[in-house]
Amino acid sequence: MKTIAISGSPRENVGKRDAKELRYEGKVPAVLYGGKEQAHFAVVITELKDAIYTPEANFIEITLGTQKIKAIIKELQFHPLTDLLLHVDFLQLFDDKEILMEIPVKLTGTSPGVKMGGKMVQKLRKLRVRAFPKDMPQAVEVSIAKLEVGNLFRVRDLAKGNYAITNTPEDTIVSVGMSRALKQAEQEANKK
Repeated sequence: MKTIAISGSPRENVGKRDAKELRYEGKVPAVLYGGKEQAHFAVVITELKDAIYTPEANFIEITLGTQKIKAIIKELQFHPLTDLLLHVDFLQLFDDKEILMEIPVKLTGTSPGVKMGGKMVQKLRKLRVRAFPKDMPQAVEVSIAKLEVGNLFRVRDLAKGNYAITNTPEDTIVSVGMSRALKQAEQEANKK
């Protein structure tokens, strides 16, 4: 999986006033969980843009002093009016511990149903995947090459990998329905 490197500076004071000062300086307060103890630090907001504003799932390599720690973004807090990033929670990764991440769905192939004039509807754009960090996929590929009009692809239809998908097996990922033009053409054909 793709890894994005950021650097953090340790925070001495933890509190509202200190967090406000950091935001004024263009930094974001952050916390790293999952290790032996929590680490409070600050990150320059521009370093986080590639990790946050992307449809892809990424690992983050945080440099804190001399330490390099592999993590994922667990939670983001934004200001309700200005959409300014207020706080970031990171979860430290360990090779022997499974993690749960939302991984994007990548559709592959061309649907014969869409070629005939059907309308493709993608219901799920991300799936919850549980795996060890080394087995975490960059994207979950779904082949739509066999989807005819009226067919759908569910979570249970996915090929098994080194990871587990925790969504409900009956959830529909993508379907091909009838478009208005196709319905109209079918109705006219039935009238004759």
